[in-house]
Amino acid sequence: MTTTLVAPAQRTSEVRLVATIVTAFASDPAVRWMYPDPQQYLTHFPDFVRAFAGKSFEYRTAEVVSGFTCAALWLPPEVQPDEAAIVDVLQSTVGEDRLTDMFKMFEQMGAYHPAEAHWYLPLIGVDPGEQGRGCGSALLRRALARCDRDEFPAYLEATSPRNASLYERFGFKPLGRIQSGSSPEIIPMLRPPM
Repeated sequence: MTTTLVAPAQRTSEVRLVATIVTAFASDPAVRWMYPDPQQYLTHFPDFVRAFAGKSFEYRTAEVVSGFTCAALWLPPEVQPDEAAIVDVLQSTVGEDRLTDMFKMFEQMGAYHPAEAHWYLPLIGVDPGEQGRGCGSALLRRALARCDRDEFPAYLEATSPRNASLYERFGFKPLGRIQSGSSPEIIPMLRPPM
């Protein structure tokens, strides 16, 4: 791995960061279940990213690796995703055959969120051409060092077994399983401060 420079993203970089996340999630099981058609995915997933994790730009908690090869959109303690915007995006973009299951999954996700103040990682993604080179790990190391310093737990949902195993190496523990209808499983995970 070459030297990886991680920095807070500038608000003006939002379009590039969203594009990085969209590229990274192009083959993600849960996201592609939500948007199975490629055109539907490319058209609507950017709006979902902004609804789900857009507050990371507002709070300056989005982080990027130089070159925009990977990005992490963190929400600080006491900040939640924009629920109304998520509902609007899902209702207007997800097929009727999956919409009820999507809402059930979000209910399950909400049930696993810690009651105490915590950092939440709605989305982290690495450009497929850069995977395995350590930039996702660099993003996690930087953010988790902040969690440890400030004594906050970190919470996320892993959307694939491969991702879950990466997060486990960083101290995250599975809390259960999230699944509805024909959806793939999502694994809620929590990491205490260390």
